Amino acid sequence: MDEHRWGGRAEWGRRIGVGPRTPVVAGTVLALLAVTESFARTADSGVTVRFGLLIGLLALATTLPPAFLSPAAAAASVTAATVLSLAPFHSLTVAGLCAQLIVLHRLGRAGSPRSAALLAMPFLPLALAGLAPAHSETGVLTVLLASLAPVAAWAGIARRARGEALTHSAAHRAMTSTLLEHTARSERARIARELHDVVAHHISMIAVQAETARLTTPGMPAAGAQRLSSIGDTARAALTEMRRLLGVLREDTGSDTADRQPQPGLRQLVDLLDEARDASGTGTRLIVRGRQAALDPGVELAAYRIVQEALTNARRHAPGAAVDVELHYTAGTLALRIRDNGPGPPPAPPAGGHGLSGMRERAAAVGGDLRTGPAPGGGFLVETVLPTHAETTG
Repeated sequence: MDEHRWGGRAEWGRRIGVGPRTPVVAGTVLALLAVTESFARTADSGVTVRFGLLIGLLALATTLPPAFLSPAAAAASVTAATVLSLAPFHSLTVAGLCAQLIVLHRLGRAGSPRSAALLAMPFLPLALAGLAPAHSETGVLTVLLASLAPVAAWAGIARRARGEALTHSAAHRAMTSTLLEHTARSERARIARELHDVVAHHISMIAVQAETARLTTPGMPAAGAQRLSSIGDTARAALTEMRRLLGVLREDTGSDTADRQPQPGLRQLVDLLDEARDASGTGTRLIVRGRQAALDPGVELAAYRIVQEALTNARRHAPGAAVDVELHYTAGTLALRIRDNGPGPPPAPPAGGHGLSGMRERAAAVGGDLRTGPAPGGGFLVETVLPTHAETTG
């Protein structure tokens, strides 16, 4: 509690110190104090009224300029008035001492460091000259001024240097962050180009070879020609989707923007199941329960990809097996259930496969979980429960 209280007071004091009216208020208060102090001294010393008025005007000249002048002009006028007050008249007020230190600090902080250092130098010779008795109040104030003036100027210069260093450091961090961002973008674009060049070539070759085999193989059954045509269509669809996904990484070109399309969702499940049915030649059903509603795009994309991967795994590991895809909408979740009537999971998982782990990662990315294993009565089962709104995990 004490640390918070002192921290709040320090912040409050800092705001007051840098306020636009602070010099006016400080100069006015110091001028009143200086005039009061000078009149009290002259009244005790028994000098003439004319001399007392002159000392009062000098007291005003040593304190009032910061209220109306810029830091450089205020420092020059206050220093000149203080030297004039000390040299011929041997007079200096406590308020004048404070005003002199303040203007030197302001000049070092906001003006020229060299000017602040030069204006702090005249007081040391005045103190060494002993114009006022050392035991008198003016002599003590002169020694204090000669000692503290360079410190005040140096403190202002140091604060200005610290502020400039912080500004330069912030600018350097911003430039470094921008450079790293540009480097990352360039690296993403390079990876996207290389991935496109390598994968697109092979997928295009698959599509061309499937189409060539369909057209040049004599006596091919209609079912075989249909399968080859489906292979070509699937390869071309995969090439289009890959280009769309890589276009997000390729931020160095502007021509790909018009070709980008929204990511697939649950509305595209019917087309996905039709493609799977045409590719495998077996039954594929979509069963929907509950009240359908538009979900978070991330949840819909995760659900689509999980169904897509499950259908791909069924065609690969259970060819010819029928597949049921069930969607169950509830108030807060979407339950997916993909089941085939194939032989079930293999005794050992296939080497190099990432399908199941990829489905689990997609489910976890939106705050859901996924389970796989043998289905009751035979076959393979994929079950997942996804929230209706994406809850991205870190």
